[in-house]
Amino acid sequence: MAYSHPMTYGADQVLTGSGNSDYERYIRTNELLSLQKGPDTWGHRDELLFTVVHQSSELWLKLAIAESHEIIVRLQAGDISSALRLVDRIPMCVINATQNLDMLEKMSPWDYQQVRRALGHGSGFDSPGFNGIRAVIPQLGVEFHRLLNAEGISLLDLFVHHEKHDQLYRLAEALIEIDERMINWRHRHFKVVERSIGLHVSGTQGTPVEVIGQLRDKSFFPELWDVRTEITNYALKDE
Repeated sequence: MAYSHPMTYGADQVLTGSGNSDYERYIRTNELLSLQKGPDTWGHRDELLFTVVHQSSELWLKLAIAESHEIIVRLQAGDISSALRLVDRIPMCVINATQNLDMLEKMSPWDYQQVRRALGHGSGFDSPGFNGIRAVIPQLGVEFHRLLNAEGISLLDLFVHHEKHDQLYRLAEALIEIDERMINWRHRHFKVVERSIGLHVSGTQGTPVEVIGQLRDKSFFPELWDVRTEITNYALKDE
């Protein structure tokens, strides 16, 4: 593969753009680090903490969405093997976004209220990353079931005879891993909100916190959870 600019590790500049080094020019650190409000505009100093948590989460979700679209293209082409090499990136992105939430609990509830005043009607429900990942994950399921139907086997058959259908089985397990990580993320988000502003109140857009809690266990692939019961019942018949 030819590159227009070979990688070098010396002092000579290769890339164009703002910054004192090729690292800064490639990562675009000047632009990136200017996206947060400065101390002269803070309503509270923890606005920086709040912004960094959410901006970094949006970046991880952007990556998860991009990988999902690429996986869909590969599955549509019947290239399950290369799709499987990418699919584990999605739950890792979600894990990173989930872990970011821990930092929000380093604010006191009162300090959180001061930051909250700067949000206006801003809400996590408006997150491009959250909405994007919710839209693309079901498409992964569509491709999985298309491939399953092409093989003419049921979910129960897939799991009982998983060694015979290794790639599809691993894809099914990857999908339920994504689903579980999304459930964990929603649960973690709910507990952060509850710890920060309480349970019997409403969020910045008027959504009661209890409603957020009701969304915690929403599943993208309930059939992949339900098949576990089928497997257990099937196994009991052989005893």
